[in-house]
Amino acid sequence: MDVPTTTVASPRGDELIARFDRLPRMTSAHWRWLPLLGLLSLGDTVDINALSYAAPAMRKNWGLSISQIGNLTSLSFLGMFIGALVGGRLADRYGRKRMILIGTMLYSLSSILCGLSPNFAVLGVFRTLSGVGIAATIGVLSVYVAEMYPTKVRGRIQAAVLGVGLLGVPFAAFSAKLLVPLGSEAWRWVFVIGAVGLVPAVLAVFLLPESVRWLIAAGRYEEATRLVSGLELRYSGELPPPVLTVPAAPPARGKVADLFTGSQRRITIVTALSLMSGIVAFYGFNSWVPTLLDERDHSTDTALTITTILSIAPPIGALVGMLVTDRWQRRYVLAAISLTTAVLMVVFAVTTSLWPTIVVGFLISMFLQSNAVTVYAYLPEVFPTTLRGLGAGLGNGAGRLAGIGGAALVAAIYAVAGFVGVFLTTALFSLVTAVILGLFGENTQNRSLH
Repeated sequence: MDVPTTTVASPRGDELIARFDRLPRMTSAHWRWLPLLGLLSLGDTVDINALSYAAPAMRKNWGLSISQIGNLTSLSFLGMFIGALVGGRLADRYGRKRMILIGTMLYSLSSILCGLSPNFAVLGVFRTLSGVGIAATIGVLSVYVAEMYPTKVRGRIQAAVLGVGLLGVPFAAFSAKLLVPLGSEAWRWVFVIGAVGLVPAVLAVFLLPESVRWLIAAGRYEEATRLVSGLELRYSGELPPPVLTVPAAPPARGKVADLFTGSQRRITIVTALSLMSGIVAFYGFNSWVPTLLDERDHSTDTALTITTILSIAPPIGALVGMLVTDRWQRRYVLAAISLTTAVLMVVFAVTTSLWPTIVVGFLISMFLQSNAVTVYAYLPEVFPTTLRGLGAGLGNGAGRLAGIGGAALVAAIYAVAGFVGVFLTTALFSLVTAVILGLFGENTQNRSLH
């Protein structure tokens, strides 16, 4: 039975976790998993950005309004909300690896069907399903990395995985730049490109093991023992003795109510609020830049050129995140990056010249991704193993739910206050994120996961 409904304190489980946690650095197996995890993340990123890059041409081809594009974005977020909650809960019950594979298959097939959609309504249905798969996959990927990599490097590894994944942004942008001009309906191929995640998913079936911590929580000690022993054998160096640690609180039972009990309640609420404001800022900028630049007297080709240049920034942002995420407390790193991004968004809102728009937009895109990689390192660290998928999913889900309202909000603000109003609004949400995490976030540096 592989459904961990409770976590029982087990000397055998505690010993395995202690043996696993004593690995001071990565083994050869960890290095082999890294590019595969990065490619799984890349597939997510390409699909997430497909709508943004296809939207300007699709809008002209089908005669869509800004409000209708906002509705499609909202449907994507609705799917992400469902996927984050359901995917996280199923990952706690049935395993991290299984959910990563299911989510990847779902969003990839849905993306292909988006490209084949005959009308706006059908596209909306498949975009919703694509969002379900995206959120189910990306949230569980961050949990998997947190659980399977050594404590002292897991922040950098989260950044590395997402950094490889963020190469999907320029990949999607350059693909759109090449494909969209080919014809009035060539935008459909941008969605088909979003199914690239199928390739690493097939490889992961054979090459990626299940999470050690999940196996222990599920009572599958034989599998966990084989995996831990294999990692110990692959470690090139002398291992320190295992140190048994006693959790500061009784182990969680894996029930939803545990997220809102005792000290965990404050953590859950703060995490959800910070992700809600952060995701509105993130997608309010990234999802709308191509369309709103097109509306601001830039041709579709010029808007795509600008966004293609901006698409180079996210992998650089991931590198910046890699350099800082393990150096200081993540909550303060997140607060500092969010504050800097808020200031830059104000400048972007009032800038009208082409090159200042490109430079400031580049910096915003870079820091938004530095923030994202740090968030995905921070999020799994504040929840216990039996609630990690659900807790991270709830935080992500709350953010995606806010994204639904954010998409409608952007469309409404654009109608009233135009380009300037939209990006002053995203600046405000980025500032709120900085305040919430800086004042109320958790200290997680070098925390052992139980």
